[in-house]
Amino acid sequence: MTHSAPPGPKSGGRSGPVPVGPVRPAQPAPVVAIRPMAGLAQVKRRHRGLLVSFLVLVALPLAAMILYLWLVATDQYASTVGFTVRKQEGVGATDLMGGLAQFTGASASSEADILYEFIQSQEIVQAIDARVDLARLYAGPWPKDPVFSFRSGASIEDLVRHWQRMVKISYDQATGLIEVQALAFSAPAAQLVATEIIRESQNKINDMNASARADVMRHAEADLVASVARLKAAREALTRFRTRTQIVDPAADIQGRMGVLNNLQQQLAQALIEYDILQESAAPGDPRLAQGQRRIEVIRARIMDERQTFTGPSDAPGSLAGDYPTLIADYEGLTVDREFAEETYRAALAAVELARSDAARQSLYLAAYIRPTLPETSEFPRRFVLTGVAALILSMIWAIGALVYYSLRDRQ
Repeated sequence: MTHSAPPGPKSGGRSGPVPVGPVRPAQPAPVVAIRPMAGLAQVKRRHRGLLVSFLVLVALPLAAMILYLWLVATDQYASTVGFTVRKQEGVGATDLMGGLAQFTGASASSEADILYEFIQSQEIVQAIDARVDLARLYAGPWPKDPVFSFRSGASIEDLVRHWQRMVKISYDQATGLIEVQALAFSAPAAQLVATEIIRESQNKINDMNASARADVMRHAEADLVASVARLKAAREALTRFRTRTQIVDPAADIQGRMGVLNNLQQQLAQALIEYDILQESAAPGDPRLAQGQRRIEVIRARIMDERQTFTGPSDAPGSLAGDYPTLIADYEGLTVDREFAEETYRAALAAVELARSDAARQSLYLAAYIRPTLPETSEFPRRFVLTGVAALILSMIWAIGALVYYSLRDRQ
C-alpha cells in the first residue's frame, strides 16, 4: 500500500518542507454588546416652544404684512426724470480776466452735488407744496393706507421725511448725471411731481447763476473803485512834487540847466582868450585888464553856482530843495506809480465791461436727458421684494433669538 505525503503549501507551483514549530491556541472572538433600538422621536416641550415662537415671531407678522400689501396698500406710480448741470462752452468774459475767474463759481460737478442735496431739502418741499399742495396729494389714501400715505395736518418735518421716501434720487458723481424717481398714487400726480422737481432745480441753477454774476460784478466794481482811488492818489502825489520843486519834468529841466552850464563854460573860455590877448597888448594898470579879470571871476562864480544846484541844496536864489539825483529818483518813482495806476484803472474798467457782458449770458444751465415720464402701470410698493425681505429678516431674528435662549438655558 502506497502512502503519499500530505500536500504542503503552494508557492509558485512548487511544494517544500513544512516548518515545524509550536502551535498557538486560537483567540476567542470579541463579545459585542447589543444596544436596544432607539424609540420613535416624540414632540417635546421645547419643540412646541420653537414652533409657537416661529408662528408668533415669523408666520403671523409675515401673514399680516402680506395681507396688508395685497389688500390694503395703495398702488404707487413712478415718474422718472434725468438731468445734469452743464457749463456754457467757449471762453467767457470772466475766463479772459484771470483774476476774476475764481468768482465764477465751482465746477459743474460741485453744482450737481449742490443740486443733489437741494432735491432732498426742506426748501424744495416747501416750494413745491406751495404750488401743488403736496400734503393733499400724498394724503389721498389716508387713513385707509396709513403706512404708505401721508397723514393730513402733519408738520413740515414729517412732510420732508415722507418726501424723502417718495422721491428716490440716483446720482453718479463721475458723470454728474442725476436721475429722480417720483412716486405718487396716480400717474398724472407722479408726472406732476417730477415736473416740479426739474422746475425747482432749474430755478436753483438760475439763482446760482445770478449769485455768481453778482459776485463777479461786485468784485469788478470794487476793483474799479480801488483803481480810481489809486490813480487819483498817484496824480496828486506827482502834482505835489511839481509844486514843491517848481519842476514839471526833472529830465527836461536838467537838460536846460546843462545847456546854461555849457554856455557859461563857452563864455568863460572866450573871456580867458580875450583877457590873454588884451594882456599882451595893453599896458599894466589898464582898466580893461581889471574889467576882463572881473568878468572871468563872475563867470566862474556863476558856473560854481550852477554846479552846486546839481549836487545839493544851497541858499542861492533858484537853487533846488534837494540834489538832482534824489529829485530824479523821486520823480521816476512817482511816474511809475502813476503809470501803474493808469494800467490798473484801464484793466479794471475793461473787467467791469467784460463782467457786464458775461452777466447777460447764462454760464450754468440744466440739461434734461430724460423728460418727466407718464407711467402706465404701478410699480410700487414692490410687494414680492418687501415680502421676501421681511421673511428673511423675521427668520433671522427668530433663529438668533432661539439660539441665544437655548444657549443661556443650557448654561443654567
